Amino acid sequence: MSKLFTSESVTEGHPDKICDQISDAVLDAVIEQDKYGRVACETVVNTGLVLLVGEISTKAYVDIPKIVRKTISDIGYNNSRFGFDASNCAVITSIDEQSSDIALGVNESLEAKRGEKDTIEAIGAGDQGMVFGFATNETPEYLPLPISLAHKLSRKLAEVRKNGIIPYLGPDGKTQVTVEYEAEKPIRVDTVLISSQHEEGIGHEQIEKDIIDEVIKKVIPEKFIDFNTKYIVNPTGRFVKGGPEADSGLTGRKIIVDTYGGYGRHGGGAFSGKDPTKVDRSGAYAARWIAKNLVAAGVADKIEVEIAYAIGVARPVSISVDTFGTEKIIEEKIIEIINKLFDLRPAAIIRDLDLRRPIYKKTAAYGHFGRTDIDLPWEKLDKVDEIKEKLFDTVLYY
Repeated sequence: MSKLFTSESVTEGHPDKICDQISDAVLDAVIEQDKYGRVACETVVNTGLVLLVGEISTKAYVDIPKIVRKTISDIGYNNSRFGFDASNCAVITSIDEQSSDIALGVNESLEAKRGEKDTIEAIGAGDQGMVFGFATNETPEYLPLPISLAHKLSRKLAEVRKNGIIPYLGPDGKTQVTVEYEAEKPIRVDTVLISSQHEEGIGHEQIEKDIIDEVIKKVIPEKFIDFNTKYIVNPTGRFVKGGPEADSGLTGRKIIVDTYGGYGRHGGGAFSGKDPTKVDRSGAYAARWIAKNLVAAGVADKIEVEIAYAIGVARPVSISVDTFGTEKIIEEKIIEIINKLFDLRPAAIIRDLDLRRPIYKKTAAYGHFGRTDIDLPWEKLDKVDEIKEKLFDTVLYY
């Protein structure tokens, strides 16, 4: 029995993604000077306006308007051509320090207050909540094929715009890929949808031909294309007005694009603009790290890892896994392996993944997972051998 599954991505010039990149650019600037800085920064954009709000506690001095304008300009909004200009948009900030009540739990965890001496216990989780990590062996990057292809199409749209192959394209754009699965394996691409901002006066037929030839056919592997595959380009027939001129944007409004394209569950917390003491971010990275290494070690064909935290408490409240019936060992033993090989206290995650450094802006567009264009610590397969060794400690297989 076959089924269809669809995922979407957006380009770096999409209004929500502009906001994610600004928030993470501010975070990077703080961490570069003060690796212990606390940041929870959100951005709003609209026609001619950028508004930053949030809480930042740091010793660093950060020129926020300068960071905002550079980020917007690098995306491609560097003149009035597409209705939003880095040089003359208004930048308004409303930044306070981190709440002292929240800091009580982050600075000193419940375990530390009880007298436990391990320094890793010193930092508590920055909030309650659950995070999910997912991995599947259906693609080399251990991502579901629909979101993998959607991200590649979005990156290609930006590439052909910036290098002049399709010079009339604007920074704003969206992609969507529908994949047909049979027996839980991807067998073909059913539909590719691309909407891309463009200059006035460019005919729809030219846009359609250029995007099919220079984007879609350069990205989608031929083995997934057949005579029934459908290409849909700018279905409204016109996409001149885009970016913040057409729609407001907000940090954290593309969390499914950021993760697994809807194929795996999501805890609900956004990533961008948050320093690594926030487990919405660091916990989700750790969960992906675990899931990817487990799948690469052959523990399951696909796996979802859930970790739950309580604010001010270092150790997770719970850890669970779902292997969707693909496990090679029982799930209770998988959790045993996780507990033996992965320390999921916030300070340990920060240490093991080296998260107190300015690596976040480059994750703020085209997904946080499965990236082959940048080196991210939670994507490393550095625990595979240890996991395989644990498989033979006892008889764990069915």
